[in-house]
This record gives sequence, C-alpha cells and structure tokens, in this order.
Amino acid sequence: MSKILIIEDEMTIVDLITFNLKREGFEVDAAYDGVAGLEKALSGWADLILLDVMLPGLNGIEVLRRLRQQKSTPVIL
Repeated sequence: MSKILIIEDEMTIVDLITFNLKREGFEVDAAYDGVAGLEKALSGWADLILLDVMLPGLNGIEVLRRLRQQKSTPVIL
C-alpha cells in the first residue's frame, strides 16, 4: 500500500484529500505547518508528498529545498 504525506495548513482540504485517498486504498498522514511537515517528510515514511506552497513556519519551497538535501521522495506542489 502506498503512503502519502499531506503537508497543508487548511484542515478542510486535508480532510477532503485524506477521505478520497483512503477510499482508494492509500495510507495517509498529515502535517499542518512547514516545520512538522519537514520532520515527517525526512522520516522516510511517505512514498509521495503533497505539499502546499504557503505554509506557516517554513513555506513549501523551503520545505522542498531542505527535503532535497537528504531525500528524493516524489513531491507534488
């Protein structure tokens, strides 16, 4: 089963995406700010990351920049 990490600060968007991805059989985890999202992304748990650009803490571009220093996990912005 593929694992998807959602890094998004809007809870309603996370809920909607999570509902649909789980219905299709994916495992889903979420983070609601850039710092927490980067920590989860670096853990290596996810096969794919859905990343918002405008996040509190670290913005999505900075999360991606730091992530790319250590991981090559596919990311959709």
